[in-house]
Amino acid sequence: MANIVFIATSLDGYIADKNNEIEWLHSIPGTQKLDLGYDDHIAAIDGLVMGRNTFELVCGFDCDWPYTKPVFVLSNTMRCVPTGYEDKVKLVSGGLPQLVDKLNAQGYVDLYIDGGVTIQSFLKSDLIDKMIITTIPIILGGGVSLFGELAEPLHFSCTESELFENGICQNTFVRKL
Repeated sequence: MANIVFIATSLDGYIADKNNEIEWLHSIPGTQKLDLGYDDHIAAIDGLVMGRNTFELVCGFDCDWPYTKPVFVLSNTMRCVPTGYEDKVKLVSGGLPQLVDKLNAQGYVDLYIDGGVTIQSFLKSDLIDKMIITTIPIILGGGVSLFGELAEPLHFSCTESELFENGICQNTFVRKL
């Protein structure tokens, strides 16, 4: 069982710019043609847990629904799934340890955790087992940070590192216990 983060950041650790936009992810030529391991990552997971903000961002993309696995939208404020997404997502809420236990009991044992606030909440609860972080070589100077404050440090080991020809690098970190 694993809770896995797969995300891109700027050099200075932001996942969205000061306007909460992500167009900068494609500021390096050739990034749209790189898979960066995403297809293998999706094939290896059982479901996604994403926050409401990320869900709303994805709903605004000009494309078909991009996920082939069950998506659980974590929100304490949404009361119903927006029209057109009823068969694509399920709303979940509550304490994260209990939520993970419930999803694991339903057979969703390898979960992709996505969204800044959601990732930070999972880290605060020490529920992240692995992080695959792709670094785009751009400094944004502000925006939405991937990491937030923690009560205690969490230790990870870098188990893989890959440099792509366009200067993007990807590191895989596994939680040390």
